[in-house]
Amino acid sequence: MRTKLSFYNSISAVALQFVNIIVNLILPRVMITVYGSNVNGLVTSIRQFISYFNLVEAGLAGAAVYALYKPLAEKDRDDINGILSASNRFYNISGSIFSGLVVLTAFIYPMLTSGQGIDPFTIAALVLIIGASGALEFFAVGKYKVLYTADQKSYVISLINAAAVAMNAVIILVLASLRLNIVIVQLAAMTSFFARSALYIIYGRLKYGDLDFSAPPKNEALDKRWDALVLQVLGAASTATPVVVTSLFVSLSEASVFVTYNMVFTSVLALLTTFSNGLSAIFGDMLVRNELPTLQKAYQQYEYLYYALVAWGYSVAAVMIMPFMRVYTAGFTDAEYIRPAVAAMFVAVGIITNIKNPQGMLVISAGLYRETRLQSLIQALIIVGAAVLLAPRFGIMGVLAAALLSNLYRDIDLFFYIPKTVTKLSPVMTIRRVLRLVVLFFITVLPVEFFVDINVGSYVQWALYAVAVGIWAMLVIGIGNILMERKTAAAVLERIRLMAGSRSVR
Repeated sequence: MRTKLSFYNSISAVALQFVNIIVNLILPRVMITVYGSNVNGLVTSIRQFISYFNLVEAGLAGAAVYALYKPLAEKDRDDINGILSASNRFYNISGSIFSGLVVLTAFIYPMLTSGQGIDPFTIAALVLIIGASGALEFFAVGKYKVLYTADQKSYVISLINAAAVAMNAVIILVLASLRLNIVIVQLAAMTSFFARSALYIIYGRLKYGDLDFSAPPKNEALDKRWDALVLQVLGAASTATPVVVTSLFVSLSEASVFVTYNMVFTSVLALLTTFSNGLSAIFGDMLVRNELPTLQKAYQQYEYLYYALVAWGYSVAAVMIMPFMRVYTAGFTDAEYIRPAVAAMFVAVGIITNIKNPQGMLVISAGLYRETRLQSLIQALIIVGAAVLLAPRFGIMGVLAAALLSNLYRDIDLFFYIPKTVTKLSPVMTIRRVLRLVVLFFITVLPVEFFVDINVGSYVQWALYAVAVGIWAMLVIGIGNILMERKTAAAVLERIRLMAGSRSVR
């Protein structure tokens, strides 16, 4: 059953990421073309700034998901309702605090970004509108999301989110094409978030008929939420700091450049993490059942496959990023978008960030929030401190250098911590796989860079080259991984065959 659920979760997550990729390719170009780089940078930086306020959740989602593993495995309905009732209460409290912070930001943020050609009323209105969509996450969606995640039904989350993202994009595209005011466009697009909330509620009521959010709350089950807060600090620092620091310490137009490059690499990251979505609950289920041999076998296969995908995804991105940017930014004149050095730095940061994801997933599966809070805090301090110091002098490159340093520290820490604490496996194999990833990356990229001139003038030409490069990368990385680790490769292929055949394995 786990393999079947993993298959559903992975396929739906891939579908969501394809929707995100398409939307993220189209919307920024429309925003820059219609409203300019400053407005595009402003909207993105507001979203990232407000994402800091998700910290008021205080680790609730991670703690609630972890607390639900055992009662869901035992089908203890009273405990499930008690935990969800406590979650609902804390989400409402967090939502109220979040809303207050958004209102406060609507007064402050216009002063921080003044003098860049956008009137304060527009900035304040955008803060309130974007913040309102975030508030719905607390008041309507949060309690359902933790239930679906813990119950290994991440595919429900992915499908609902895909529908909402598509609806949001259509609204923005239609209204932007009419050149309506950006405030009106964002306000109308909020309807997609209301529709998303309604779908979460409807599915929950239909699938879980005996849900009772008014049951006596089991607050003690969520005692890990304060420890999980540090992981949220880390997540907010890693994702929001680069754009926010760029917009505040460099300029909004430079933030737009950062976001445009980041759009591409976020798409690569999103496709890779689809294979992790839903797996934390599956590994968590193994842990609560004390199935260590099963966990070791599954984790080894997952890590092997994930690192091969990282090598493939970033080698293709490294080759195709600049040809894409030349086509995508053709006609943009209010900022310099063609920057090979920035692209190379994004590739390096992407690889360094991704190689710790398998270990990071197990931190969540095992509920090791308190045990890893110091390391997580150090990582967050590195990226925030280094970005603030380096951005004024080195701009985007300084921000990316900060991200590189913080993630490199966390990689080293997790490579040794997780084997010792969770998997009881040797870290040597992980290190060998990372080294193999790097070697195969260069074997893939360097011949293309030196011997192939990729000069494209349209998206169709770019896509044809991308397919060819993707096939080349798949051959090099696939053959390299199979030759270097044949037994694991055979086990992974067998598991994929069983997933495709919808057969249940344990």
